[in-house]
Amino acid sequence: MKKVALAVNYDYHDYGGMLQAFATQLALDKMGVESDVINFDALKADINKRKWKYFLRNITDLTIVKEKGQVMEKRLRTKLDRGLREKQALRDAAFDRFCKSGFKVSKRFEDWGELSGNCFNYDAVMVGSDQLWLPSNIAGDYYTLNFVPEQVRKIAYATSFGISAIPEKMQEQYAAYLRRIECLSARETTGQDIIRQCTGREVPLVCDPTLLLHTADWEKVASEKNVPKEDYVFCYFMGDNPEQREFVKRLAQKEKLKIVALLHLDQYIPADEDYVDFAPYDVTPADFVGLVKNAKFVCTDSFHGTVFSIIFSRNFFTFKRFNKKASLSTNTRLESLLNRLYLMDRLFTGEEQIDDRIYIKDYESIQKRVEEFRQTSKDYIVESLN
Repeated sequence: MKKVALAVNYDYHDYGGMLQAFATQLALDKMGVESDVINFDALKADINKRKWKYFLRNITDLTIVKEKGQVMEKRLRTKLDRGLREKQALRDAAFDRFCKSGFKVSKRFEDWGELSGNCFNYDAVMVGSDQLWLPSNIAGDYYTLNFVPEQVRKIAYATSFGISAIPEKMQEQYAAYLRRIECLSARETTGQDIIRQCTGREVPLVCDPTLLLHTADWEKVASEKNVPKEDYVFCYFMGDNPEQREFVKRLAQKEKLKIVALLHLDQYIPADEDYVDFAPYDVTPADFVGLVKNAKFVCTDSFHGTVFSIIFSRNFFTFKRFNKKASLSTNTRLESLLNRLYLMDRLFTGEEQIDDRIYIKDYESIQKRVEEFRQTSKDYIVESLN
């Protein structure tokens, strides 16, 4: 049996991020590959220090300033608003429960030298997936796998750059760590382009780890705890785009649905309090899966909101979160997935009328394409390990 160390963002309180890390380990287990998620708690202070230096160096980038400003605003509001603080505590506790029970984690490594030496206990170290190769994470220098010795195999599974192009001043930094990774793959076509640009290598496109698992696997994970008795549209929005909420209200009115939403995720959006019927906070990632599974419709600007809608053959509407000029835009990963599965007609602006396009009429052929994508992605993992 092969044994793999996983450099994944497993404990960050984000539904898609935690579920893709969970799926990575479970998929390997189902393939007969033993794995440990690397416990890098003791190294986080050093990693975050490097990341903040990156943000400060790029203080003139208005997109980054806006994005980080929204995060800081939410933290400040949470401290000052007792009600919001109590709700956020419920959400954080739900994430911690899932994280504690859902992962097989290595021992804690106290410094970079100890972590590096421990890599020899594994056949390979794998990084992936999600937006782990954003410029700020490259500055943090953990998901680059630069800590892994030359003699230990390094594998990147579906690791996303999260952006369509890397900053020109960071190209050599990207090229240096990418050249060290023996087995490279990408989750988006733009990722393939970046790797080709930096290394000259052609790499395969593989699916997000959540798609490595079948619908039946996710049905075992799904919790029904927060599922309403009435038919509902489930909203999972990360960005603040009022026209998308107006679309939801028109949809709910036409189809006579309740509106269920997870509020104030990446940022605090006061207006969101007014358009929902039910906004639970004590929601684990397993509860999130259950909310998608049982929804009549899903409206989202999230990659993983889209992925789980496809897994459960839901009627869904995906919206762009960012404008084209945003340097932190993650639109490309959505477009790459939808294009691969011939689902570009599910990408909306929010201005559309509620018409006959609300239903997806041929999920059987879509699921066949998902299965083909899943199998080629599993083949990549097997080939990389062997």
